[in-house]
Amino acid sequence: MVKISREFKARLKLADQPAYKIANQAGVNPTTLSKLVNGIEPVKPQDERIGRVAAVLGMAASEAFEACA
Repeated sequence: MVKISREFKARLKLADQPAYKIANQAGVNPTTLSKLVNGIEPVKPQDERIGRVAAVLGMAASEAFEACA
């Protein structure tokens, strides 16, 4: 099982733009991003949507995920 990393969530929260603008820049629906970040929708390993948002945040896609037991 995979989940979004704390670092990703922190960068998203501390970004100089609102999350919906970051999502739009990444080509991700803001509602979908919210569902993924809040655990409402399951995150697939190496989900390309999260990877695109990570790129906008200046992160490598691999930094956006963490494995959980």
